[in-house]
Order: sequence, then C-alpha cells, then structure tokens
Amino acid sequence: MTTVGEFMTTRLVTMDGNDTLTAAAQEMRDSAIGDVVVTDGDDVVGIVTDRDITVRGVAEDRNPATTRLNEITSKDVVTVSQNDDVVAAADLMRTYAVRRLPVIEDGHLIGLISMGDLAVEREPQSVLADISADDPNN
Repeated sequence: MTTVGEFMTTRLVTMDGNDTLTAAAQEMRDSAIGDVVVTDGDDVVGIVTDRDITVRGVAEDRNPATTRLNEITSKDVVTVSQNDDVVAAADLMRTYAVRRLPVIEDGHLIGLISMGDLAVEREPQSVLADISADDPNN
C-alpha cells in the first residue's frame, strides 16, 4: 500500500480566517504556491486557492483588501492521515470534488496532498503529473 505520507507536501502556508484576500494573494505570490490552509488557532477550517480568490472574491465584486478568507472558504474540510492509502485519498477527492486534502495527525496539520501529488504517483506519464512535478514558473 502506498500511503499519503509518501507523497504529501509539508511545505505549507497557513493563514488565519480573518486575513484578507489581498494578504493571501501576496503570500501565494511570494511563496510560489496556489493555496493557503485557513486555520482558526490549531484547527483547519478550510483551504483558499488562487482560483477561490478570483471566483468567490473578485468576480463577486468583493474588495480583496477588506474581504476576509473566512468569507470565501468552504467550511466542510475533508482530511486524511499520513497513513491512509493514496487510492482512498483519491476516492475522497472524487467523492467530495476537491483537489487538495489537509493531512492531520493527532489533531495537528502536518501536510497537504493534492490531485497533482497523486498524479505524479499514480500516472507519472500524464500531463498533470508532468506539470505538477515541474518547478513553479511564476
């Protein structure tokens, strides 16, 4: 069995739900990432992606300087353990129509696994795996 822990990323950026969309976008730019994990203290309350900022924020005519992450974050977070099977993680992504799953151990965020991570493992010759394995170009 191949586990989530073998492919998850541990290079995470977390932000508080009261942080603004602008702050999140700047953090994504500066860290060359496409998402931040939204937390409330030690609890994971969501994930906000660059697409969320565009679709749920800017396209809805929200002011990025004053709109808070918790206003656009999906509240039902699906999580996995580092010991879970990657096939089960992929099934969860399919079932809940999400592209990223926080990895939680003993109530603490320790990583994140994405559809791209799974593509690298399951279909290394796919376009998604090729893109996901490349260094960021932005």
